[in-house]
Amino acid sequence: MVTGANGFIGAHVVRALLDDRVEVRALIRPSADRRALQGLDIEVVEGDFTRPEEIDAALDGIDALFHVAARYDLARSAAREVIAVNVEGTRTVMEAALRRQVERVVHTSSVATIGPPRGANLAGAVADESQHADPARSPGPYERSKVLSERLVLRLARDEGLPAIAVLPTAPIGPLDLKPTPTGRLVADAATGRLPAIVASAGLNVVDVRDVARGHALAARHGRIGERYILGHSEGNLALAQIAARAAAAGGADSPKRIIPAWLAMAAALLDEASAPLLRRAPRATIAGVRLARRRQWFTPAKAIAELGLPQTDLDTAFADAVRGFLQSRDGVA
Repeated sequence: MVTGANGFIGAHVVRALLDDRVEVRALIRPSADRRALQGLDIEVVEGDFTRPEEIDAALDGIDALFHVAARYDLARSAAREVIAVNVEGTRTVMEAALRRQVERVVHTSSVATIGPPRGANLAGAVADESQHADPARSPGPYERSKVLSERLVLRLARDEGLPAIAVLPTAPIGPLDLKPTPTGRLVADAATGRLPAIVASAGLNVVDVRDVARGHALAARHGRIGERYILGHSEGNLALAQIAARAAAAGGADSPKRIIPAWLAMAAALLDEASAPLLRRAPRATIAGVRLARRRQWFTPAKAIAELGLPQTDLDTAFADAVRGFLQSRDGVA
């Protein structure tokens, strides 16, 4: 079973499992957008994984659980719901998996649980699974929720025998980013010439979302219980300027030239978060997002490559397919 199966990563996890000829049950909310699951030979179950009776029933007859679902919202106004869904909801899912004696659990965590790389002020510094973020120093409620939920899962693996592995995606790009994700919005805006400026010094590890999905499937087969695996790309540590340039090239647009300092981005985020409730919309710029952008979030996936066989799709392919998906969505092409 895959929770959050209709989301960006979840929909690709479903496809990776189907490629392995695995029978898949997708747990989604009744109101969820199902476009990413159209045409797939899967069993769809409507339910809320934060409700014990619903997740318990959904796990009936399940051998392996992929807990991909999470509330992804960087805004401070969403803090209470983010913690409730991502931490307490994960607790509900994992306790149900223990009761149902699920044979393998793959928990989708985040590189937010890693923390900044050692020597983060040095050019080229990268982080690995041996590092652990302090939840008290998280940039925002979402990152804090991912640290706490991962700790919960790994504690249950250590103390209660939960057969769980944590996988930590970096910044995936690719098709089916329908919402889109913040990284996807960056790629889409750059590809269509709508990105006016980028934040100085920021950087991400970019990876093809299909490699992330394959990493989930590989973790279920080859991952060691209680371990964490970064699902990223060995050549994916890029500055935002490089990401924007590659996306713009894939879309045939000019690369953004304007670089803004982090303090100006923070001022814009403060204004946007303050005005968003009055305008009845979600903030486009968030304080947590700017805090993250102040440092280069660079990682090494060496452990996942060595132990899981994590594939490393060429990044030109990832950018091209991501941009093609955004352009098709814009033009109304399914």
